[in-house]
Amino acid sequence: MWQVIGQTRALSLLKRGLEAGSLAHAYLFIGPAHVGKMALAVNLAQALNCEAAEPPCGECLSCQKIASGKHADIQTIGLGQGNSIEARTQAEIGIDEIRQLQHSANLPPFEGRCKVFIIDGAELLSTEAANCLLKTLEEPVGKVVFVLLTTNEQLLPATVVSRCQRVELLPMAAAEIESVLKKNWGIEPQKARLLSRLSHGCLGWAVRAQDDGLLSQRAERLDELIDIIHADYEGRFTGAAQLAAEFGQNRELVQEKLALWLDWWRDLMLVKAGSIDLITNVDQEATLSEMARAYSLAQIRDAIENIRVAGAELRLNANPRLVLEVLMLNLPEVEKKRVKNTSVKL
Repeated sequence: MWQVIGQTRALSLLKRGLEAGSLAHAYLFIGPAHVGKMALAVNLAQALNCEAAEPPCGECLSCQKIASGKHADIQTIGLGQGNSIEARTQAEIGIDEIRQLQHSANLPPFEGRCKVFIIDGAELLSTEAANCLLKTLEEPVGKVVFVLLTTNEQLLPATVVSRCQRVELLPMAAAEIESVLKKNWGIEPQKARLLSRLSHGCLGWAVRAQDDGLLSQRAERLDELIDIIHADYEGRFTGAAQLAAEFGQNRELVQEKLALWLDWWRDLMLVKAGSIDLITNVDQEATLSEMARAYSLAQIRDAIENIRVAGAELRLNANPRLVLEVLMLNLPEVEKKRVKNTSVKL
């Protein structure tokens, strides 16, 4: 049974290849984090080695071993299955790992019919590693399939991308995720609605968030955001310094915070425009409604643009302290009394 939900086009492509015996020797799965790339890669590995008549069954010994990461012919390198974004580093996938992969690929399968190599976070391949992998992709070996997972194919060399069958996994609609959470995981309607909005179409994130502390973490970050919004310039510059220090330790974490800030200001724009039913932070409706009264639509629009620009400049390796200080200066000031976070406890 295919475990991936909501990726009809990607599943149809792989199923047709399996049925016709015409699978590519290398695939590039593209999509945002937690959209289901790893789950689909594991499912494909199961289908290639399943012992049942209609693969993947998920129940045979081979499928079970692959699901638990204990199958000798299925190897994952890179970020690794199950690692949280917070735990990831910006370290490259080095050439030594790819050389080990090449050596293993030249050996026959040990306990299954096909070897599958999954490269998670393929955009982190070093230049040397990517060139080394390219040689293997150009000279495919029988009974071996490579699956590269990436959130941004533009960070991969075009030569590597061209040697792979491109499979894009698209975000799901919020309503679809909400329905799946209630039906498959038994999540209560209010929480399912919140998780579906916060997930941005990535079911994996919504499933993790129900018991992974992500909602508590989000509440802390929203408190931090509201503190900055209501702070004077000294407080804002202190916040910029703290974010810059965090950026030096974990760039992805700061980008996540800026993404949350974008969601918040987008919600303020929607509230201001009378489209409150479309907001992401549905548990913060009262806070957003109160805060929206303190700004004009033009101020909210400018804040959104300033946050977007700051995120882009940080990705281009601009000075983080300077970028974040400019952002703090450009955020509109609140003249009214402090707005408190009125999170609904779930």
